[in-house]
Order: sequence, then structure tokens, then C-alpha cells
Amino acid sequence: MSIKVTAKQMLMKVGTMAGTYRFVLQAQLYNKLAEAKVIKEASMRSGIAQGTINASWAAIGEVIKAWATEGHSVAIPGLGTMRFGVRASSVADVSEVSTGLIKTRKVIFTPNVDIKDELKSTSINITCYDKDGNLVKQVTSDDAGTVEDNENDNGETTENVNGGSTDNGGNTTPGGDDNGGGANDQGNPDGGIG
Repeated sequence: MSIKVTAKQMLMKVGTMAGTYRFVLQAQLYNKLAEAKVIKEASMRSGIAQGTINASWAAIGEVIKAWATEGHSVAIPGLGTMRFGVRASSVADVSEVSTGLIKTRKVIFTPNVDIKDELKSTSINITCYDKDGNLVKQVTSDDAGTVEDNENDNGETTENVNGGSTDNGGNTTPGGDDNGGGANDQGNPDGGIG
């Protein structure tokens, strides 16, 4: 297995590199696997009837939605945990705190160690195309396989890019732990996860 990435030569239209051509990397997404296909495959691998897996799948989805909306970090079997959070601006004075500080709501997924190890050991193949669409180079990864791990000890997400903001999901209390982990988004200028 490998992650396939394309590097396309593109004209930059904004920023300090506007007017120049740069190779922009993007992981290829083959397609979205339909729920029915995932259930069928799980049934074949486990020997459990598709109807049973389908009912379990639906029930797990409902439990995750219900508990996440109550502020819990919810385990997703074999994958990690998921919780809801917000991206918000910070203010110096408590009188300025309002829901208007919230920029976006988001889903925070924290993969488990097995998923991170799988990603670390997966090779990456890069195919490079020039601005005319011609294949110019192919590269296979020889990197260390470093996986971004943005976990803080206190379960908060902070961003210090463009003025900074703090994200909290779950039941965070001052000096406490939200029991749900989090992700540090530093270095992601668009402020999103992933």
C-alpha cells in the first residue's frame, strides 16, 4: 500500500510568490467508499451477517452523535476518538466574551497509535506534472515517516498564527482536563485541522 501524491506545476496568483510557477503537492483521493461496501467487506472479514453489522453501525453512529453533542470525547473502535470543538478568537476582558468570538465549529479526530503507526510505515509515491500536464518525474518516499502529532497535555488547541486563538472541545474546566485530548493547530495558517 502507498499514498499517491501528485505534484502539479501551477501559477501562483496570490502572496509573495504571485506570478511564479510552483509545484503544489496534493494527496490523491480515489473515491469515497459507500457505507454498504464497508459493511459488506466487514461482514466477509468477520463472518457476521450484514444486517447485524448494519444495525450495529447505525447504533454506533447515533451514540457518537449523542455523546459528542454532550461534550464527550467518544471512542471510535479501532480508529481513535472524536469530539466537537470550536475555533474562536481570544479577548483580554471577560466583558468582551460572547458567542461572536466563535469563528467555526469543528470535529476533532485523534487517531489511535495503530493508525499513526500504519501511516508512518506507508510509503508515499509522488508523480510530478508540469504546467502542460506532462509527466516530468516520479519519486518514492525515503523520509522518516514522521506523523504530525498535535496533542497537548491539557486537551486544548491553540493557534498563534495571525493573532492567535484558542480552541476548546469537551468539558474543559480551568486547570482541568477535558478527558478528550485535542490537537495543536500551530503551523496551519488556514486554521483548520488536517
